[in-house]
Amino acid sequence: MAAIPDKPLLDGLEAKWAPRWEADATYAFDRSRPRGEVFSIDTPPPTISGSLHMGSVFGYVQTDALARFHRMRGQAVFYPMGWDDNGLPTERRVENHFGVRCDPSLAHDPAFSPPAVPDPKRKEACSRPNFVELCLALTVEDERVFEEVWRRVGLSVDWSLTYATIGPRAQRASQQAFLRDLARGDAYAAEAPTLWDVTDQTAVAQAELEDREQPGAYHRYGFGRGDGAGQVFIETTRPELLPACVALVAHPDDERYQALVGTTVVSPLFGVEVPVLAHELAAPDKGSGVAMICTFGDTTDVTWWRELQLPIRNILERNGRLRSEPPAAITSEEGRAAYAELAGKTAKQARARIVELLVEAGELAGEPTPITHPVKFYERGDRPLEIVTSRQWYIRNGGRDPDLRQAMLRRGKELAWHPAFMHQRYESWVEGLNGDWLISRQRFFGVPFPLWYPLDDDGAPRHDAPLLPDEASLPVDPSSDVPPGFTADQRGRPGGFAGDPDIMDTWATSSLTPRSPPAGPTTPTCSPAPSPWTCAPRARRSSGPGCSPPSCGPTPSSTGCPGPTPASTAGSSTPTARRCPSPRATW
Repeated sequence: MAAIPDKPLLDGLEAKWAPRWEADATYAFDRSRPRGEVFSIDTPPPTISGSLHMGSVFGYVQTDALARFHRMRGQAVFYPMGWDDNGLPTERRVENHFGVRCDPSLAHDPAFSPPAVPDPKRKEACSRPNFVELCLALTVEDERVFEEVWRRVGLSVDWSLTYATIGPRAQRASQQAFLRDLARGDAYAAEAPTLWDVTDQTAVAQAELEDREQPGAYHRYGFGRGDGAGQVFIETTRPELLPACVALVAHPDDERYQALVGTTVVSPLFGVEVPVLAHELAAPDKGSGVAMICTFGDTTDVTWWRELQLPIRNILERNGRLRSEPPAAITSEEGRAAYAELAGKTAKQARARIVELLVEAGELAGEPTPITHPVKFYERGDRPLEIVTSRQWYIRNGGRDPDLRQAMLRRGKELAWHPAFMHQRYESWVEGLNGDWLISRQRFFGVPFPLWYPLDDDGAPRHDAPLLPDEASLPVDPSSDVPPGFTADQRGRPGGFAGDPDIMDTWATSSLTPRSPPAGPTTPTCSPAPSPWTCAPRARRSSGPGCSPPSCGPTPSSTGCPGPTPASTAGSSTPTARRCPSPRATW
């Protein structure tokens, strides 16, 4: 008879029971069960470009408790696990891990091998296909590590349903959703002001922002009044954007400046005439009460530019440096000479230099006033975001459409939220949207946009006449696949074609998780159908998967296996509109 231990031990339990559960198919989903007997969980896929922490595990343990509860009630539980494995975090990890950087101008090298000893200060260039190969190789390793952790915790996941957001099925679902959004008019491309990460050279969505307190200073200087009666003073933390100034703005009820509205003033150093306008977003109690509108210093500038129908004077390049040529509005010899002192400098360097120029010209009023203020960063970035004008893809999400916004709020009321206060957070998020969802990224490892553009006789792309694939051919990669009616030797040539160079934001793929897990081709009950999922757990967003309780929907009798979710009441099934219970994507 075996001796009874002095105290119970847990050592070795995972190694003993995990294989047993796998062999016995203990947590396997029974595909033969009718929809009314299925409890389906739309599991948010964790980002596998980092390491798991206790908050990550806690969030999924809550979901697992739901799965076990409904399994014990006799329901067939559809409980997949996915990996959110593409996007900027993965690229950064690959760059640091292998000591490489992607240069899309290079040709694929089948014999490429990353440095044996990566140099953190000097990364070796490789082609886009080589870089993607390294991304795929490293994500496979990371997924294996993550799965081991989840298995050790004992999650009752059906591991035969594992999927990845870069996998063929997820790519097909993402590209199909995009093409259908495009056909409905819910997806569109536009040349517009874009939040831009100058380090990673890519656009950033509103949901990826975070404010960080940064030191700064108010600089006070004056614009000459057109009637010669003195100056109108402004105070700004971004004096380097003075060459991009297109107007001054004051609050319409501010009596100090009402007589100036409708007149013009002249900028110091550059001698550019700009109008004085009124707008309710101007804060009378901030600085002098008059703001300098530049294109673009912050998101308020974008609002003023749009609503006041102002011109664009771009001075910032995508690398965060000032352009070599001044805006066309700067015509004087003195103004162009002053701009030459700033050209090619980073925003920070230009700020220091223009302050010196203002002092030398006797234009700076007093000493700069030090302050601490919130500055917008990409959540994973280390330099402040800039706003540049670029061509990007957007999905309508209610930020500019009151009817769609109301539809999203109504959709939120159709769900049962646990805890109840998460519903209010969702509504606050929807009401806080101030622009459509920017879904394109100027990166390399992700789901490509499934379209090409014909080239005119000069080799310029015709963005107004995109070439689209048939849905049956998805997924496609426009960087290597050829559009219908063309041949490979026409790529990049006048009269030929060019593929769209961008990839989709990783949320444009992870937001489609109801379509991503393998459903099985022989199971009628799991074929795509317009039915909601039973439960969509979401965690409060922090540095990774958070640990707030999940929000779950009601369980209608038709609920079952994964399939496309019906269009919203506004006629949109865009990822943002469809996946309305998604605080993980924005908070």
